Amino acid sequence: MKKHYRSISLIFILAIAFQAAGQTTLLDYQKASVPKKANREFQFMAFYINQGVTSNYYPTSEFLKGQVVGRLFGRNTSTTSDTNQTYYVEQRILPFFIYQPNLFDGKAILRASFEIDWTWGDASYGTGGNVGGAISSDQVNIQTQNIELELLPWKGYAINLGLMRMYDTPYNPYRTLADKLMTTAYRLSYWGTDAVGVTIRRDKDYSRWKAGFYKMYENDIQFDDDANMFELMGEKQISRLWKVGLSANYVRDHSEGKGGVSILGQGLNSLLAQYNGTFQFRFGTNPYKADIFWLGAFFSRNQDYFMDRFHLTGFFNYNLGSADVKKDGVWGKGADISGLGANLKAVYRYGQTTDDNVKLDLIYTTGDKDGIADQKYTGVITANTWGSPGAIFVSSGAYILFPHGNVVNRYTPAVADISNMGYGLAGGTLVASRAIIPHRLIAKAGSALAFSNAKPLLGGYHIGTEANAALIYNLGTYMSIEAHGAYMWLGDFYESSDDSYGSPINGNFPAGVRPFNPFTAFVVFKWLMF
Repeated sequence: MKKHYRSISLIFILAIAFQAAGQTTLLDYQKASVPKKANREFQFMAFYINQGVTSNYYPTSEFLKGQVVGRLFGRNTSTTSDTNQTYYVEQRILPFFIYQPNLFDGKAILRASFEIDWTWGDASYGTGGNVGGAISSDQVNIQTQNIELELLPWKGYAINLGLMRMYDTPYNPYRTLADKLMTTAYRLSYWGTDAVGVTIRRDKDYSRWKAGFYKMYENDIQFDDDANMFELMGEKQISRLWKVGLSANYVRDHSEGKGGVSILGQGLNSLLAQYNGTFQFRFGTNPYKADIFWLGAFFSRNQDYFMDRFHLTGFFNYNLGSADVKKDGVWGKGADISGLGANLKAVYRYGQTTDDNVKLDLIYTTGDKDGIADQKYTGVITANTWGSPGAIFVSSGAYILFPHGNVVNRYTPAVADISNMGYGLAGGTLVASRAIIPHRLIAKAGSALAFSNAKPLLGGYHIGTEANAALIYNLGTYMSIEAHGAYMWLGDFYESSDDSYGSPINGNFPAGVRPFNPFTAFVVFKWLMF
């Protein structure tokens, strides 16, 4: 599977820049060799990460040793064990090149970002992404993240063109810190990936908007068989503390199921749903066409933590539409679509730094108890239906129950998509953080809990409960070493082997038997260099 964590890559880079607490002093500048004039035309930066991981969950397929994406116990063959335990080291570097020629007075910018990653000892003398860390190496493995232009024709306006970030936030992902991207609008839980297209942005002091078009799949250029996404989003500050926003998205998926990720395909009817943990519309081999809309609203209070100790964000998003299916040469109704997603996050900062806080994060999505047997789907749809992954809810504070951002080649949370395979979701996290040494040593402890809104056959509502902890030490400016650990108690949801919504819920375990509880621990070294 070639497509992977391109969206998470920017989050890593910006998160380190935002969270790294080593403060550069005047003495540091005096010791450093600083050029008299910076080269503003060409800029380079890179993010480097090494992490050593141990866990009791892994893929069982011989073909998925390099990279694993999607739901735990899904079609990616990931499973848990009470005897086998993984021990491996991963490495990644993400180089960024930015060219802003003086010829255009800074009003034209070219950005290019790439990705090279592997597991130590995996492969050499070959071709392919996510591998190349074995003896002798010599692997062709560079992957393109973004190649995009940003044009600045007038003050406050920006036109982005090319292969770029497709994020569900009104803020420019190339000019915004990760903390804001993950705490504004829909927090990348609906759209958090890369795509080719064009966006137009208008940024003022107290408001902003963007309009965009993205080509997700072209397929045959002579036919109307494409999958496209259109977006319109705006946000306005209505007081010193409060901001509100509205959004509308539209996907015109007339691909009839063609194209997609590797052999999995893409779209409502594809096997990709079974990997990503989304709802699979089982239309069989019949082609389909779908028109889906997302209408949403979002808000924030004290968005940047500047005004007082309380921070609050939330969103409401309703997706609706329909899918038609072609049977015996005739188009007919396949399913009507309607689903609701909502989120509320509250943070209280009790200490002197932003690392001294307590965070409560709640998520809710509607589900469907009988799939499309009644030609209706009442659950949520995200970009994970078309990309792998296409939406990443990595900012909740969970590690296993919900996805976490510290990944290189393996991304297998229990709930990989907020739709929870179409069953719906009600859950949240509670995380406490403390700066033991301000801006230097930070400790965190958290918990997560989730329930399904629809009960699977022979299973229950409780998805699982997680406990986790982390210790972060900032070695210097933009350089840190971290230790993380998490354990999840699986609920009775995983006693079901029902595969009505795609892959069996509990993988290869028999009905009535819960898989072994998953756990993980890892040590991470990060460095943002520029």
